[in-house]
Amino acid sequence: MASRSLLVMALVALASCGGVDAPAFSVVEATIPEMQRALEEGRVTSRGLVEAYLLRIATYEELLNATIAVNPNALAVADSLDRERAAGRVRGPLHGIPVALKDNVHTTDMPTTGGALAFEDYVPPYDATLTQHLRDAGAVILAKTVMTELANYVAVAMPGNYSSLGGYGMNPYDPRRDPRLEQGDGRPVMGTGGSSSGIGTAANFWAANVGTETSGSILSPANATMLVGIKPTVGRISRWGVIPITADQDTPGPMARTVTDAAILMGVLEGAPDANDPATTRCTPPTGGDYTQFLRTDGLRGARIGIPRAFYYDSLRLPGESEAAGGLAPERRAAMDEAIAVLRAQGATVVDPADVPSVLATDRTQNVLTVQSSVLDYGMKRDFNAWLATLGDGAPVASLTELREWNVAHERAGTLKYGQARLDAADELSLEGGDRERYEADRARDIELNGTRGIDEVMDALDLDALLFPGSSGAALSARPGYPTVIVPFRRVAVTPPPEFPEGFDPLPVPMGVSFAGKACSEPRLIELAYAFEQATRGRVPPESAP
Repeated sequence: MASRSLLVMALVALASCGGVDAPAFSVVEATIPEMQRALEEGRVTSRGLVEAYLLRIATYEELLNATIAVNPNALAVADSLDRERAAGRVRGPLHGIPVALKDNVHTTDMPTTGGALAFEDYVPPYDATLTQHLRDAGAVILAKTVMTELANYVAVAMPGNYSSLGGYGMNPYDPRRDPRLEQGDGRPVMGTGGSSSGIGTAANFWAANVGTETSGSILSPANATMLVGIKPTVGRISRWGVIPITADQDTPGPMARTVTDAAILMGVLEGAPDANDPATTRCTPPTGGDYTQFLRTDGLRGARIGIPRAFYYDSLRLPGESEAAGGLAPERRAAMDEAIAVLRAQGATVVDPADVPSVLATDRTQNVLTVQSSVLDYGMKRDFNAWLATLGDGAPVASLTELREWNVAHERAGTLKYGQARLDAADELSLEGGDRERYEADRARDIELNGTRGIDEVMDALDLDALLFPGSSGAALSARPGYPTVIVPFRRVAVTPPPEFPEGFDPLPVPMGVSFAGKACSEPRLIELAYAFEQATRGRVPPESAP
C-alpha cells in the first residue's frame, strides 16, 4: 500500500535529521498566523514545523490514508527558508509554512499521478503555475493528497477519494470502514466528499491544502471534513499544470481549517494573470493580492442574504417527475434554521425565500435541475488530450484513448475496479461536427440557466450579497457558470436517512457546513460574510481520531 511506504518515508526523513526534539510549539489546530508568530519569536523553525507534521503523518497515515506522496526535499526546503528568515528576508505570510497539493497539480519534485496507475511515479516536466506561486511565497510543499482518480472522471460509482493507485481515503471524523456486506469493498463508512481530499488538513498533517473543483470537489470534501473551502471564480487561479476535466469549469482553490488561513492561501494562489491560462484575466485581484483585508467580524451587518428554499431547503416536484425531490431532513433543517438565526443576530437582512428562477421552471428543457449537459464529457476529451500534449515524449500515454487501452490491459492490477464508463463516454465523442454543436449549445444553456437565469437573476432582483446553501448543495449551480462559493464548518448532524448497519454498529454524526455563494468575482464579499459567520459560531471541532 502507498500509505505504508509513506509511513516509512516519514520516519526515514525524521531519522535522517537525528530525530525530533520535544516541540516547543504544537501544530495541532495551529493557524497560519499563529505559526508565523511562533517563527518570528523563535519558538519554532520551519524545519520544526515540517518535522512535527511528518511525525503526525507517520503516526496517523495508516489509519487515514491521506497522503499519496511526501516531498523528499521538504526538510531541505525548510532549512533554506529558515536561513532566509535569519538573514532578515521573509517572503510573506506563507514563508516556511507546510502545505499540501492535490495530486493532479504538477510538481517537479514529486510525482503527479491523478491517482491513476498509468501515471504511477510520473514526474511532470514543469511546475504548475500555482505551484510556482507557492514556492515564490516561501511555502513548503510537504506532500500530495489522495484524490478520487482523475478527479472522479473515470467511473460512475467510484467512491470519493478512491483511486487505483492510492486506495481509499478515510474520513478522520469516523475512520472506520463500511461494515455492510453489500458494500464489502473497503470504502469508508463516512464519506470524504468530492475528489479533493480534506483528510490531512482536518487531521493536522499540514497547515492547509490546495484542492480543485469542477463541480463540488472543493466544497463537498470541505463540508465532509469540517474545513473552510473557497471555490473561486473560474479564472481567479491558473489551471496551467493541473490535470483537467474541462477548462469551462475547472478551478483550483484553498482548503483550510479557518477562513483566515484560506484567505491567506487564496491570495498566494491567485497571483498575476497567467499567459498560459487566458481565463486568469476574468477578475481583478484585490489590492496587494491580499484577501485578509476582508476579514471583518462585523461583515454580516447590513448584508442581504437570500435563502433558496425551493429544492435546497424544501422538497420540490420537478417537471415530468411524479415524486418530490430535494429538501432537508429534520436535523439538517434545524441546523440551517440556527444558521439563519445567526445571520439575523449578526445584523444581516435575511431574504426568505430567494428561490432560483431556473429551479422553479415548469418546462423540463428549461429547468436547471432536469436538463442534461455534454460539457464535462466533451471538455474531458478536448482538455485532457491537450494537457497530455504539454508533457512531451515522456508522457505515460499520449491520448485519452491510450489511457483507456492501458487500463484495460492492466485490469488485473486494479485499474477497472469500478470500470471506466466516464472515460469511455468522453472518448466516444468527436470534437467536431454534431458533438461539437451539441457541446456549444449545452455550454450556452449551462451559463444561461445557472448564471443568467439562475444566480444572477435572483441576486439582482432581490439585491443580494450572497445565497446561503446547506452544506455543499449549491455546488453544481455555481460550477457551470464558474461562480464562487465559500463554505464554513458549522455542525455535526445525524446520518439521514439512517442506513441499515449490522447490530452494534452505530454511525457517528457527520459534519455539515454552510455555503455563501455569489456572482462572478465576488470572493472579497463572500470571504467577508464567511469570516463573520465563522467568528460568530466557531463551529469547527477537530477529529478525535487524530488528537
